[in-house]
Amino acid sequence: MTDISALAESPRSTQPTTFRGARTALLRRFRELALVPALVALVVLGGLVNDTFLTKANLISILGSSAALALVTLAASLILIGGKFDLSLESTVGIAPALGAMVVLPASAAGFGIELPSAVGLLIMLVAGAVIGAVNGFLVVKLQLNAFIVTLAMLIVLRGLQVGMTEGKTLFEMPESFFTLATSTFLEVPLSVWLAAAAFAIAGFVLRHHRVGRALYAIGGNPAAARTAGIRVDRVLMGVYIVGGALAALGGLVLTGYVGAISPNQGDGMIFTVFAAAVIGGISLDGGKGTMTGALTGVLLLGVVQNLLTLAQVKPFWIQAIYGGIILVSLMVSRLTSGKAQD
Repeated sequence: MTDISALAESPRSTQPTTFRGARTALLRRFRELALVPALVALVVLGGLVNDTFLTKANLISILGSSAALALVTLAASLILIGGKFDLSLESTVGIAPALGAMVVLPASAAGFGIELPSAVGLLIMLVAGAVIGAVNGFLVVKLQLNAFIVTLAMLIVLRGLQVGMTEGKTLFEMPESFFTLATSTFLEVPLSVWLAAAAFAIAGFVLRHHRVGRALYAIGGNPAAARTAGIRVDRVLMGVYIVGGALAALGGLVLTGYVGAISPNQGDGMIFTVFAAAVIGGISLDGGKGTMTGALTGVLLLGVVQNLLTLAQVKPFWIQAIYGGIILVSLMVSRLTSGKAQD
């Protein structure tokens, strides 16, 4: 039986290590670590151009506003490492908390009127995210449909379901438990930030030290070789889709607490920022490569960029354009460091 660790380390190449290969590996490592000085440079720049940037309140605000993005980026990164896509994560961010809220809210507040306990509503929210992930996983993994097209269709379906379910209304008056993660603090930092940090730490540990994590890298790098090695490819990928859906639902709850309401288009366009954070953090769109450290640094980098642009009163559409430019530059850097054409 083939060693899983070996597959994870070099999933697509059987050639002996060469000087060129060592240089490529060094460039990849540099690409991931290069974000750290870039992040520090942005922080220093922010402090120089705006007196309020380095205040404790503003730095905590950056972390709090980035928590939801971090959870959804974590979900997308895990799926990308496995060599798949899930564009519907942004719709899960909206429909999962909306469903959880509507089973709690009375009919007079645009709910279903069944008024279940808030704990049940939160549980339904997480289950909804996991079920959406399971459906995506079934269509992509079991039926072997194109992941990009399937999840794009699911994005549209879920968005339409949310608008129809809420009748286009924004949901207010949720129980306090729906806002706790964003409004409650520990050591003056929102609980949502601690939650995102813990989620990244657990995911990083599993990817680095657990056989499931090594198997995921192997699957993303070379699914056929992973099957030959005895890895249960379908089971691992299904699990990743389910976990990804649950994380997106949790990210939606954090966003709900941060905004204070659930709009009919919550999460709309978020997937572009998610992919920007993942790609600049070194997560490969080809699968089998990337770390949680890089993905988290990508989230923080975008959080700082958005905060700087907001303080400079740059209009939102320019921020989206800048994110698109960041993705393009990151893809070109990835092409140069990998030495391979991208599919």
